[in-house]
Amino acid sequence: MKKIVSLIIIMLLIVLSLTGCATNAENSKNSGEISTPSENAEQKLENNEMIKIGIVQPVEHPSLNEIREYIILGLEELGLKDKVEITYKDGQGDASNINTIISQFVGDDMDLIVPIATGAAQSAAAATKDIPIVFAAVSYPIEAGLVEQLDKTEGNITGVSDAIGVGEILDLALKLTPNIKTFGFVYNSGEVNSVAAIEKAKEYCDTKGLKYTEATITNSGDLLQVSQSLVSKVDAIFTPTDNTVASAMPVLSAEAIKAKIPVFVGADSMVADGGFATVGVDYKILGRQVASIIKRIIDGEKISDNPIEVLNQYTKIINTTTANKIGIEIPEELLKDFQIIE
Repeated sequence: MKKIVSLIIIMLLIVLSLTGCATNAENSKNSGEISTPSENAEQKLENNEMIKIGIVQPVEHPSLNEIREYIILGLEELGLKDKVEITYKDGQGDASNINTIISQFVGDDMDLIVPIATGAAQSAAAATKDIPIVFAAVSYPIEAGLVEQLDKTEGNITGVSDAIGVGEILDLALKLTPNIKTFGFVYNSGEVNSVAAIEKAKEYCDTKGLKYTEATITNSGDLLQVSQSLVSKVDAIFTPTDNTVASAMPVLSAEAIKAKIPVFVGADSMVADGGFATVGVDYKILGRQVASIIKRIIDGEKISDNPIEVLNQYTKIINTTTANKIGIEIPEELLKDFQIIE
């Protein structure tokens, strides 16, 4: 009888021990503690294994495509061309597709996930607390809920912000076209980065005693009607690095050119698509800056040692063809400071 009791006690102790281990493991999993997956990538490098990187963007358009292309080129320039296996997918303008893509990346045990733009970064952050996330082109990561402060990150996410100098762009607008009395703002009110930029634009106008009127869209199909309505009410248009507007920028440009209205934008690709001018984002620089962070993470650095970076170089860009079409002459002494698109 004593032997049976002793056996039962031993079995209970074993069960309790296993239960405790499982509980501790579950608590560790749910605590948000990062298991430094960058060490896995570093180990793969040592073993000559391919490092798996998943890149996702919300939609195909020139700005986002350029970021992706220069992330990949940047990795090649940093010596990783034959060491990384890149899977790229786009959400085709549907947020639910982004969630599905990122779930696939997590299920495929990607070593890093690289979301381009705010919505994709938010989806990635919600999907995994373990896989390192290096985002590109999230203008306002604090407002997007990705981090609590720019100079410190305690989770698994970092990246490069493309927050534009709204004041600098509007200063440029008044310098090139000093007769502006009313600005028109075009943006997708569902994009956090755009809302934050427009708030800054409103503050600027209030300070300068300028009027403004807003026109919001929910998809690129809205842009034609909104543009046609807006150009009759304003002296100039400002649109930030808004993905929805950028995907149909030629539509806005065409309507503004017809009305002889300058459009000031947030990015180089939007100038190339007919916008007038910007002090804005050069996505070639942004892509390479993101690649540098990815390289450091692959080499074994922790996310916590790589807080959010802000794009380190902005560019003055002007479209002289658009200038000619809307009848604006740019003095030669000003043009020498610009990257010119014809």
